[in-house]
Amino acid sequence: MTKRELFQFDLPMLRAQRDSRPAGAVPKSAPAHGARRWFPIQMGTLVGGDRPKLAPRQGTVNLKRRLAAVLMLLALAATALVVRAIDLQWVSRDFYLDQGDQRYVRDLKIEAPRGTIFDRNGNPLAVSTPVESIWADPSTLRDNTQRLPELAKALGVDAESLTQKINQKADKQFVYLVRHLNPDAAAAIVKLDIPGVYSQREFRRFYPNGEVTAHILGRTNVDDVGNEGLELAFNESLAGKPGSKSVIRDLHNRAVESYDVDLDVPPKPGEDLVLSIDKNIQYLAYRELMGAIQKHHARNGSIVVMDVTNGEIIAMVNQPSFNPNSQNTNIPKAELLDRMRNRAVTDGMEPGSTMKAFTVSAALESGKWKPDSKIDTSPGFWDFQGHKINDTHNHGLIDLTHVITFSSNVGAAKVAMTLSKDQLYDVYNRFGLGESTGSGFPGESPGYLPIAKRWYPIDQAHIAYGYALRITPLQLAAAYAAIANGGVLHHPTFVKGAGDVGKRVISAGIARQVSAMLQTVVSKESTAPAAVVDNYLAAGKTGTSHIAVNGGYSNFYHSLFVGFVPASNPRLVCAVVITGATGNSLIAYAGGFVSAPSFSKVMEGALRTLDIPPDNVKNWYAGGPGPNPLVAPQNMPPPSDADLIGAETEVAEP
Repeated sequence: MTKRELFQFDLPMLRAQRDSRPAGAVPKSAPAHGARRWFPIQMGTLVGGDRPKLAPRQGTVNLKRRLAAVLMLLALAATALVVRAIDLQWVSRDFYLDQGDQRYVRDLKIEAPRGTIFDRNGNPLAVSTPVESIWADPSTLRDNTQRLPELAKALGVDAESLTQKINQKADKQFVYLVRHLNPDAAAAIVKLDIPGVYSQREFRRFYPNGEVTAHILGRTNVDDVGNEGLELAFNESLAGKPGSKSVIRDLHNRAVESYDVDLDVPPKPGEDLVLSIDKNIQYLAYRELMGAIQKHHARNGSIVVMDVTNGEIIAMVNQPSFNPNSQNTNIPKAELLDRMRNRAVTDGMEPGSTMKAFTVSAALESGKWKPDSKIDTSPGFWDFQGHKINDTHNHGLIDLTHVITFSSNVGAAKVAMTLSKDQLYDVYNRFGLGESTGSGFPGESPGYLPIAKRWYPIDQAHIAYGYALRITPLQLAAAYAAIANGGVLHHPTFVKGAGDVGKRVISAGIARQVSAMLQTVVSKESTAPAAVVDNYLAAGKTGTSHIAVNGGYSNFYHSLFVGFVPASNPRLVCAVVITGATGNSLIAYAGGFVSAPSFSKVMEGALRTLDIPPDNVKNWYAGGPGPNPLVAPQNMPPPSDADLIGAETEVAEP
């Protein structure tokens, strides 16, 4: 029963009970207050039954404490919110910005072109051209397999192989479909709007001169990184540094706008490289070498042209060659690797009689010999320690100069045996034999010159005329350049203006004497009449050596000629090496007939190209009266073996 019901139905009865109490009676308990004063009876009286026991009233609630607790909780919550806000806005700001950017911002890589390679006259030898590569997101492309045949047709590939490639890379987000396309062709493929297919800007190396400069320049791989030749040697400076651009991409990975221009990093192109090579002389040497190899049915060959005054390489060619512009060639890999070798710096050979100039230099330096010192080469051979050393003819009693003129193996060997092993080794080594030239070309061979203490007497004799050691065409050219340069040896260089000061290897006087001896070789009476250069004095030396094979010697030959012009004031040195010529006659394989003509033609063109005046300009002018005394007779019939006075062939059994 509610209080309202009590008041409504029992109020008269309650009042009557109150009024019936005696006057002056004092209640046993404390005075009632409020409703208890008016209703002293318990609820049980109204409904009958025993009077219930009332529970004691609980203590009074402290409202201040409650309020303080609530305020403290609110303060803690506010503090937590402030701390969290500080963490989001300052402490972890970069992290959350990065996480957000990863959802829609991408950094586009901007490729940088490699530096251009120029020849000494500013003609481009290697340039980078922009191309496009097509790539795909396999995870997206797999959801659109019905368009794969269309894509395969546009790419020019088999649809089945393309499908297999995409399935194999299903867990990847990037795969190249085709590299280095023409930009127009790539744009046509992207225009098909196939989901998951995109294009990427790249650069591809192009070599305007193709095979002519291939061995010097080398080439780059599909990622435009140098892996051969000077492209490899100077890759760090030639390679550009890629830039980047931040863009916002849509659902289909398409760039819709720039994200923040301030974050863009511009690409930095690679540094240009200016070589000492002359493109015109390079082409001339390449043409003449190819013609000589075809004419004499040889296997391979090399030509090196150097500036004797500073060591700069003007031309360097090899045959056979390769096309550096072709990435996909049908040539077998083994044959391609063979074609790619720069034989002028990697392949050593026994230099034959070209070695005699260094032997004579050692003899003159010893003081035991002079240019007119006599030596007996009779009867045209020398039995030495069970080995027979031969000359082509019995030259009899000759002087040291004619050991060079007639290319006498017997004379060179006998001269060498009058010197100590250490004397010879020291001179050979000073000329750079047995050591790298320091050109910086990747894979350069140091050749092979055994140390003196390992020489047997027969080795000493053989080395004197070009056997039992190996040198490269570049080493041969550099050593003869030292003779032409007054005894100062320069390290060869491919970079214009990078020549060194050089170091003296023999005295200037000895260099002049040897140079005068070498001039006698380029004449009708010697071994290299075909080396004559019209209107110029030339000096040089022929060389012919058997090709070593399986511990012995074959009937195939290295045919060499190395010389310099103008002899009175040398500027250029040229080494010609042709390997693999053979035949029953000296004309078919001797250096004076196989390599000397190429020397003559290359030097004639090089002197004209570089505008180098003749030795005696007063006696030379176009259309002048009478024959030029420096010009050899033209259209001479080839001599027979019986007419060959000094054309050498060395047969040794070391």
